[in-house]
Amino acid sequence: MLQQSFTAPGLLNRVPRVTADFWLIKLMAVTMGETAADYLAVNMGLGLTATSLIMTAILVIALVLQFAQKRYIPWTYWLAVVLISVVGTLVTDNLVDNLGVPLETNTIAFALLLAVTFAVWYAMEKTLSIHSIYTTRREAFYWLAILLTFALGTSAGDLVAEKFEFGYLTTAIIFAVIIGAITAAHYVLKLNGILAFWLAYILTRPMGASIGDLLSQPGEYGGLGFGTIITSVIFLGAIIATVIYMTSAHEPEEAMPQGNTVEP
Repeated sequence: MLQQSFTAPGLLNRVPRVTADFWLIKLMAVTMGETAADYLAVNMGLGLTATSLIMTAILVIALVLQFAQKRYIPWTYWLAVVLISVVGTLVTDNLVDNLGVPLETNTIAFALLLAVTFAVWYAMEKTLSIHSIYTTRREAFYWLAILLTFALGTSAGDLVAEKFEFGYLTTAIIFAVIIGAITAAHYVLKLNGILAFWLAYILTRPMGASIGDLLSQPGEYGGLGFGTIITSVIFLGAIIATVIYMTSAHEPEEAMPQGNTVEP
């Protein structure tokens, strides 16, 4: 693997370590992103356009706050993730519902955009590792990739669940099985860790979105009928509780000494 040298002292990684609670809260965030977007646009009657403008503006504020930290702070980081999950859902919903772009086209387009983002990121930084998000440019690539994974995951999840008519439960199981296979490939077959991470990160979005739809949608549409309000509140409460735990248990990253190298 290529190594990236840094000369500036005191650099801190700006994203969390990949642990069990990382995946837990990420899954909850993507699930809530699906239900919260539906609640704001449909139940509150704001409509897709107004909801998209409002949530995008809030997301921009959250990202400005996140970029200002220069290190990992649990509540600012996960606030950005939750909001980018909502906006990623709204991007796909606008393309499908307002512009009439087919889900197949959305899925392919977002996959290509994500691939281009990764290619440019790697060409400029020589790594796609989230363990080396020490600079503003790397963090910008990181958040752009996150947005595209959410938009791609929403399109892919809706495509499988609705267009291909697998239903929400079956779709969630399908993506969970694929994630399990990727995990096994990493630990047993030594699949590259960076590749395994990003594949799993992309696929948790359609799995979480399918779980959100399964819980919130009425029975006639294949859901359990809890509604977007109850589902969103449950997951929001769980996210807040997990972030509080993360904050209390969080150990600050050590500053990287001047002249050290980072192994992506």
